[in-house]
Parts: sequence; C-alpha cells; structure tokens
Amino acid sequence: MKLDSKAMRHLTAEDWRVLTAVEIGSKNHEVVPTPLIESISKLRGGAGRVRHSISALAKVGLIARLKEARYDGYRLTYGGLDYLALHTYASQKAVYSVGNQVGVGKESDILVVADESGTQRILKIHRLGRISFRTVKANRDYLRRRQGGSWMYLSRLAAEREYAFMRVLREEGFLVPEPLSQSRHTILMSLVDAFPLRQIAAVPDPAALYAELIALILRLAKHGLIHGDFNEFNILIKEEPIESDSYSEGQKTVPSVKGKEVERPQNSTDPTSTSNTTTSDDAETTPEPRVKITPVLIDFPQMVSMDHTNAEMYFDRDVACVKRFFERRFHFVSTQPGPFFRDAKKTVGKNGARRLDAAVEASGFSKKALKDLEAAIREQQEARGPNGEQDRASTDDEDADNDEEDEEELDGDEDGSEDERGIGYGEQSEEAETSKDDTKEINMSRLAIIDGT
Repeated sequence: MKLDSKAMRHLTAEDWRVLTAVEIGSKNHEVVPTPLIESISKLRGGAGRVRHSISALAKVGLIARLKEARYDGYRLTYGGLDYLALHTYASQKAVYSVGNQVGVGKESDILVVADESGTQRILKIHRLGRISFRTVKANRDYLRRRQGGSWMYLSRLAAEREYAFMRVLREEGFLVPEPLSQSRHTILMSLVDAFPLRQIAAVPDPAALYAELIALILRLAKHGLIHGDFNEFNILIKEEPIESDSYSEGQKTVPSVKGKEVERPQNSTDPTSTSNTTTSDDAETTPEPRVKITPVLIDFPQMVSMDHTNAEMYFDRDVACVKRFFERRFHFVSTQPGPFFRDAKKTVGKNGARRLDAAVEASGFSKKALKDLEAAIREQQEARGPNGEQDRASTDDEDADNDEEDEEELDGDEDGSEDERGIGYGEQSEEAETSKDDTKEINMSRLAIIDGT
C-alpha cells in the first residue's frame, strides 16, 4: 500500500464523517455493517447520503467490501487509515503537504511532509503485516484472540510504543529524531539530514565510530533498554563540519577501542576520510575540511527491557550486528571481546540513571498488548531473511497487494485509478531502491534521510 494523497482534496465533510464511522465500527467488527455506519455517521441526508459517501470512499480504496461476506458491510483499508491520520495532522496544522517517499521497509513507509511554513518533516507509517499476507490465513486464530484485533491494531500499537520511546530517549539526551506528534499508525518527527550507515562506504576513523556505537548500546542498557534491531539500517550517520582547533579537542573525548583494519586493495579510495594520499600541490590549494561523524538512532517499536526474558539474546545480537557490519564494510575488527550482557546488566540504573523501560511501561501499555506486538515484530524480523534484506520490500509489497485483492472486492470502478497510482509510485520506489542499494563511494556533504525499517 503506497500513500496517494491526491484524493484528499476531493473528500467532503460528509465523506470524512463516514470514514470515521467505519473506523469506529472497526473496533468491534471486522466488517462494519452498513446500517451501523449510517447510525454512527448521522448524516442529515440519511441513508442515501451515507451510501453516496460509501461509494466515493470505496472508489478510491479507503474502504472495501469483502467477497462472500454474510451481510452488507465494509472494512477500513490501510489507505483509509492513512487518510484519517493525515486529516488529524492537517487539523493540527502540523502537515500541509505530502512529498516524496524517501524510505520503504518491510514494516513501514517513510515520507517527507511539510507544514504551512514549508518546514520539512518525516512521516513514518507503520505497516505491520505487509510481508505476512501469505501466512496471515494460518495466523487468523492468533489475531482473533483479541476481539477486533488486526494488523492495523498492531501497527497502531507499534506507532504508539515507538513514539513513547522516542519521547523518553529525547528527554534523556539520546540523539534521536524529535517526535512531534502521533496519530493512529503514524508518527510525525523531525527530518534528520543524514545517511543510513548501510549507505556509507567509508568513514575517517572506523575505530572511533565503532567505539561510539558500542558505547551507545551500553548507555541504553544503563537506562534499562535494548534496541533489539541495532544494525546499519537503523543508524543514521550525520556529518558536521568542525574547526581545526576544536577537532583535536573533540578527538580526546572519543572512546578508545583496540582493533585492527584488514588490508584494503591498493586502488581503494575513501572520499570521506581526511587522511587520503594527496599531492603536495593539491594539499596546498584544496585543504580538505575535517568533519565530525555523529550517529543518530532510529526505529524503536521493538525495544525491550533489560529485564526481558530474552534480553541477553537481544543484547548479544545487537553487539554482533555492529561487529559483523564493521568487519564487512570497513574491514575493522575489534580485538577487545564483548561487551557482555552480564556486565551491562550490572550497570542498569547505576549513578541515578533513569529506568526508561519503566517509564514507557508506565505510559499505559498492557502486558497483553506488548505480547501481541512483540510476536508480530518478531515475525516481521524473521521474514527478512538471514541478512536482514529490508530493501526488497517493494517486491513483497506487490505480492501483498495481489494477495489482498484476492480477499476483497472494492466498490466502484477503480481499475484506472489503481493502475495510475501503481505506475507512479512504482517508478518512485524503484528510484529509491537504486539509491539505497548504491554502496559506492558516497559524497557525505550531500546527506539525506532514508529509513531502514
């Protein structure tokens, strides 16, 4: 499901009321009966006006009618949920326009949006279950343990939980995007001018960056948290130019790590490194500016407490992901073992460190809801494959769309609009994948954000 906001301008106030009525009815009905929609929306035009809005909403794919339904009714689609979230942001004057999709993952879509002043922001749309449509029939019993439960419910829960984590992490001084607002299955946050680590071909000092990331894992542990998906997809690298005088001072504060670098090919180049071999003439005419590399952490719905049953497994996996990536990409291998979970466990809450896991748990998430969310996220992570190849979500998304079309029948003739929307976003998605898969030498003075979830 790709967000196409063009139809928003054509929806009337009555259409929004009917769409909201379908959402309200979805809390207790998988398929909301048409008479119930009429009762909740309470339009002045009566049943005739409600059915007119239903037809308009179904034509653009915001609601859908299931095949072989036992009664006349409609269900809310992801597109309808997207529109309701955008409508909320527009009412808050937080979002005025929707731009390009800058990231696509197995569990979310990332778009650039802007407010009325033109300030760009990031809109993250959670889409749990996108890669699970082929197995969702086998998991119907799991979903139906909760009345009205669905992937939309889990996506909403993931957004609420991630927003809560972002707020407490930001308050504690962690470098994360600023959470601005949250609605349904979406999060509105500040735009970070940075590249995901997986796109970075070289850095000036791999040992220093490695030490900083390991220190970040340990700092999270001290506050009672484990990221759970600490890899090159969920770490943004921000470049900040620094003065020559302050560079030497800043270097003293970088944690030290013993390690070794594997020998590189003779013809390899490093566009971001400040120690490349240059001729004396070039050094005199074009001195290369020094930069500070700062990691920014993203993607938090899967975070777990240090008291979690599988905490040691999640902690060790995060550490292993960093080690494996640095060896593969930067040819850097740390000679220091660890860090180890048993040592990190001893630091939890020490020196007055605030337990952020307790702070999020106190924000109203029930154990049952967290159990459902954890199971869903674990299924998504397992579906990525052994290498965590999240960049192939567009192919999975097309398969999911095809499977979803087999289960539902949309009212109205929407073949034309569906094809037109698919072609446009297909081209855009292909461009995004091309840029994400490009691991050649990157000019880090031209940074952008691409979510890796």
